[in-house]
Amino acid sequence: MTLSEELTWRGFVNQTTVDDITKLDKKKLKFYWGVDPSAPSMQVGNLAAGMMVRVFIKHGYTPVLLVGGATGLIGDPDGKAQERDLKTPEEVAKNKHALIAQYKSLFHGMDFEVVDNYEWFKGIGYLEFLREVGKHVPMRQMLGRDFVQSRLGEDGAGISYAEFSYSLIQGYDFLHLFENKGVTLQISGADQWGNCIAGVDLIRRKTGKEAHVWTTPLVINKATGKKFGKTEEGAIWLDPKQTSVYKFYQFWLNADDEGVEDYLKIFTELDKPALSEVMQEFSANRAERKAQKTLAYETTKLVHGKHRADSVRRVSEVLFGSGNYQELNDDDFGMLVDELPKVEAMVGQDLIEPLVAAGLASSNSEARRFFQQGAVYMNGEQVAPGRRVETDDSIGGYAIIRRGKNSNAILEIARTA
Repeated sequence: MTLSEELTWRGFVNQTTVDDITKLDKKKLKFYWGVDPSAPSMQVGNLAAGMMVRVFIKHGYTPVLLVGGATGLIGDPDGKAQERDLKTPEEVAKNKHALIAQYKSLFHGMDFEVVDNYEWFKGIGYLEFLREVGKHVPMRQMLGRDFVQSRLGEDGAGISYAEFSYSLIQGYDFLHLFENKGVTLQISGADQWGNCIAGVDLIRRKTGKEAHVWTTPLVINKATGKKFGKTEEGAIWLDPKQTSVYKFYQFWLNADDEGVEDYLKIFTELDKPALSEVMQEFSANRAERKAQKTLAYETTKLVHGKHRADSVRRVSEVLFGSGNYQELNDDDFGMLVDELPKVEAMVGQDLIEPLVAAGLASSNSEARRFFQQGAVYMNGEQVAPGRRVETDDSIGGYAIIRRGKNSNAILEIARTA
């Protein structure tokens, strides 16, 4: 499969300045992709563009990965109804280091160069910037941007000169990398089209030469019509401190049936035959959720590594499937301790007490009723009224108690004194 064919098949084709996408197959270009350090982690939306970056690299393109130390001090106003709060230099510096670490993880085993646009902006004076950049950017072009029109409209919140000038800064990034690194292509998400075009236009006006842009569509949840990667709790982050590996896995596991094939194309590196096989199994028995399970495992493996992906898959199969509780190990319980209520229990103790302590029952009487209804399980086995904690319940010092189908808690089992 050629680059243009794979980009088309995976759904990575949106707006571009390339007049014939098959030209991408003939000449391997040097390109750049950038992320601003507005947060200490990338989100699922960044991951979609990052997966497209991997496709370009796989087909022989040379990547320059930019972290926006300069642009992060201003903040991209596009898509924002209100003026951003400025990040402190200390916040931006901290976020930069985090993003660089994620670049190294997401593109592990691939050759790439990381650059920081603060390095070339820190020495540029205001007058120099106006002469070298501002003189070559028409006001009509800047005022025509959709986000500028919405912010300046009757019901708009207005826009500062700093945010208005953001596209000039990103445009200069492209010019700088064009002149100093031989970069002739910028790739990005669809929301960056206007900023990217500013760079193409600046390169043409300053040098008389040609550069190009390639963007990928924003990923939309087909079930809700909203931007993919958002939940009621907020964004899904790649940093496990902000979105735990368990919650990250569960997000993909809960993907909608309508969009799961698209998500598999975008967020995994399964080839066409392998993906087709997964979808055939999924179509034959949707209740088994083969597509979602594959999506969750493959994406988690790519972002968090095979060890964590294996662990979270094992945990999920135990909690929500037919997995063997006895196969859980210390790492698995270490993950669960951060996700489930945890209570201490003593060998010989009536299970009613930890059931209430874990919040799986509101009172002892309700707990007894759950037992009588056969709704209480220890390590996946239904338990009868009067059941006590036993030594054999312990799996490395822990046990999992469940009420009903999905309400789980961890017991940390200690022997009686």
